[in-house]
Amino acid sequence: MSEFHALVPAAGFGARMRNELPKQYLPLAGKPMLAHALETLCGCGELATVFVVLSPDDAQFRTFDWARFGDKLQPLFCGGATRAQSVANGLLAAELEADDWVLVHDAARPCLTQAHLARLLAELRDDPVGGILAVPVADTLKRADAQQRIACTEPREGLWQAQTPQMFRAGLLMQALQQCRAVTDEASAVEALGLQPKLVAGDSGNFKVTYPQDIVLAELLLSNKK
Repeated sequence: MSEFHALVPAAGFGARMRNELPKQYLPLAGKPMLAHALETLCGCGELATVFVVLSPDDAQFRTFDWARFGDKLQPLFCGGATRAQSVANGLLAAELEADDWVLVHDAARPCLTQAHLARLLAELRDDPVGGILAVPVADTLKRADAQQRIACTEPREGLWQAQTPQMFRAGLLMQALQQCRAVTDEASAVEALGLQPKLVAGDSGNFKVTYPQDIVLAELLLSNKK
């Protein structure tokens, strides 16, 4: 019987945060940012294991107390130079069955909830391809020219903003990443195989912390998290 696992690539640095600490370890509501995502994932009863993929020379992870997560949390010190490499290395190290489901989640999306996970699992557990959490684009989109002036307005109909987790079978995802490593998310690699992942409606609360000002919003959302 197929199992469900989570994999969190956390080997990057997050240069846009302009901080000496890697972004995943920045303090957020009294914890390292990474801890919030791991807490939610480890709290999901349907997930058998939560793998966190770290840089081989990561010296920060061991300075925090992760004991409350027990054996469900498994650190893998095999991160690569890119997100795609880290996910692929993590899949190899985790030694999952090809039919097992893997939910790849950003370390910098700390406001993930159990409701998000329940919706994703419910809609994709019997899907032949898999899919991702996403939200329809609401803002008007402008394309810039080389002088940073508006070249045109892009129609937003049918456009969605990708989020995580992104949920695929381990074997399919490994195949996709082996054939297409120049991608910024797992769905793009699966799309390159000619497949069409499903869009599962999320919400704007599951946003990615990218800039310093995002910390304030994340702390506000976490203070009201159910």
